[in-house]
Amino acid sequence: MKPRERIAVARTPDGSKMELYRHDRDYFIRINGHELMNSRQHESELELARLGCAHLSGHPAPVVLVGGLGMGYTLRQTLDLLGQDARVVLGELMGAVVEWNRTFLQELNGEALLDQRVEIKTGDIVELIAGATNRYDTILLDIDNGPHAMTDAGNRRLYGRKGMQACRRALREKGCLAVWSAEPNKNFEQLLVTCGFHVSRYRVPAYEGNTSISCFIWVASEDKAALPPGGGEPRMAPSANKRTTPGTSPKHNRNRSGKELCYNHGAGCHHRKNG
Repeated sequence: MKPRERIAVARTPDGSKMELYRHDRDYFIRINGHELMNSRQHESELELARLGCAHLSGHPAPVVLVGGLGMGYTLRQTLDLLGQDARVVLGELMGAVVEWNRTFLQELNGEALLDQRVEIKTGDIVELIAGATNRYDTILLDIDNGPHAMTDAGNRRLYGRKGMQACRRALREKGCLAVWSAEPNKNFEQLLVTCGFHVSRYRVPAYEGNTSISCFIWVASEDKAALPPGGGEPRMAPSANKRTTPGTSPKHNRNRSGKELCYNHGAGCHHRKNG
């Protein structure tokens, strides 16, 4: 059996070590030794694009923002769903991830970055969204494992109230915001509602045809008719007096392969879940 081969390494803005590995035809991205994503498990990334762009059928020239490149699956699916007059803005924090897609991952995503419809913006996705008003027909967000993964100030800004309000301002009339998450989050659903969105929740498989590992996608819009069918209604979050104050105890989350990570203390934390 061939061993995994490390083919690239980079540092995130907070100093975490990000590595790209290859094993035969499969690719893996790790953060501080923990697997973040792999090319075997990408059905939910495709579904993010399908759900977020469902209302664009027949739209002559939509403008879509894809927040987070990963291995390029969401971008590829978005391009496949849209016509030749569409524009897709790709927002990616890490220039290294863009380069990895150009150099190593083109076979996975059909050379998506070479598509003439794609405009690449590297840097803070929050600033990109905050600088737009009435610009996008769809915003697709797949950043840092979802709303629970608040490892730095940028993620708190994105998934907090100000970030969601900025997303609402950046959307055009009848536009949709679609957010990927490794796990459910009632508080985030309620936040979307209080920001003026109608919201539907979708549980989707990580692997095609395999529901043993699931991810979650929220689609939100000011226009309820723009939401795709089949989603669940927003759930009530726990009462305020039962909520844990952020930062008071380790918060564990799961990555795309279902493994637990501690996001209050970073990907290298070795706290174990109680019980």
